[in-house]
Amino acid sequence: MTTLRSVTVPVGERSATIGLLEYLVLDEQLCWIRRQEGLVGFGEAARFTSSGPERFALAQQWWRAALAGADVENPLTQPGTGLVAFGSFAFSKRSPFESRLVIPEIVVGLRDGEAWVTYTTSDPEAEVTAETAVDTLARYLDDLPLYRQSDPADRILPGMLSESEWKNAVARSVAHIAAGDLSKIVLARDIAVELGSPLVASQVLRELAVRYRDCWTYSVDGLIGSTPEMLIRVESGTAEARVLAGTLDRATAPDDEPDYAKRVLAGSAKQQHEHQIAIDSLTRALEPFTSSMTSHSEPFVLELPNVWHLASDVRAELAADETGAVPTPLTLIEALHPTAAVCGFPTSVAGELISELEHMDRGPYAGPVGWMDGAGNGEWGIALRGAVVETPTEVRLYAGCGIVAGSNPAAELEETWSKFRPMLEALGLDRPRAVPRRPSEFASAPAAS
Repeated sequence: MTTLRSVTVPVGERSATIGLLEYLVLDEQLCWIRRQEGLVGFGEAARFTSSGPERFALAQQWWRAALAGADVENPLTQPGTGLVAFGSFAFSKRSPFESRLVIPEIVVGLRDGEAWVTYTTSDPEAEVTAETAVDTLARYLDDLPLYRQSDPADRILPGMLSESEWKNAVARSVAHIAAGDLSKIVLARDIAVELGSPLVASQVLRELAVRYRDCWTYSVDGLIGSTPEMLIRVESGTAEARVLAGTLDRATAPDDEPDYAKRVLAGSAKQQHEHQIAIDSLTRALEPFTSSMTSHSEPFVLELPNVWHLASDVRAELAADETGAVPTPLTLIEALHPTAAVCGFPTSVAGELISELEHMDRGPYAGPVGWMDGAGNGEWGIALRGAVVETPTEVRLYAGCGIVAGSNPAAELEETWSKFRPMLEALGLDRPRAVPRRPSEFASAPAAS
């Protein structure tokens, strides 16, 4: 591949009040932000795409080749400095969606108040200096951010399944569980949004980053959202994950019961069972790569603006192989994906049943999304609470629920609406009183996991 040259320049301290939000100005940009810190990318220096079962391994080969041939000047040691790639991977190994890694031309980073700019180019004639980095960033920031007002023509349409068809799929899932075919399946559905005027993705990202500051707001090639679930974070040989399973809509909470979420979630055998399946799935997959691992003895209640979740954090020290190298983020996400939290258990059985019941290709929904650097650090979340921008005026939203024994189809449908809420609010839309029955003409085709 073409040789990359890169320089990282420290730019001093930045206010945590606004942080990286001021850099969310373009629709075609990359981002990974939590609590106003993280990474924002502009432009493109190099790109990799692949689909199929080998997508993670092929991405690993490409990334290693890019690093091996790169000329990198990086005086900093912060994770996210130096050469960085953003990525998004298909949920299913059979999906036609092209998984991708993108190395931006410019990355702006902010961590613990310290900020930097990284400039990367494949042009052998370009100057790679601190001045070039700052000047190139300034060119991307020439235009002021755009804003979009809600349009009377904006509307929400059904996806591949109507609400009644999806509830029937939930009932069929429960029947499979009762028959002993599997213990959990995560069943997703989609809705389509048609806009009367073009989407301003940067505005949506700013809305998400402010409203859901404890989540990870992401953007990679039209995949946008704000996920509460960390698949894996790797930093200096330590891996961390946040597992969510068990959901309660905050709109249903009584005003006079402060411990309502704890009582309903932590006190529910169904929710605890679903959560334990997700934890066991992740720790089993992660264990071969670790020398030690710890997690909460009991899940905690994670409070988000739209829902509560049962959550557990897992921390592991990564074990070095015979060459002294620790597993890379891509090695780990290949081993972990798909977890029971987004697929079910056993995952092979759940994956086949998902294809049969959902009647859609999830594309990048519920797949790994995040970033990694040349030092082996990275953060990869699960692409939840998000949407795919299909055209400037067509956006597809996805939401899923963990189905176990005792799941109620009507309650699970309501849970999907609570999970659609972050994106709908960011788009300036409310849940319709009734959604038309006819599927959207731009719905996706099915694919199995």
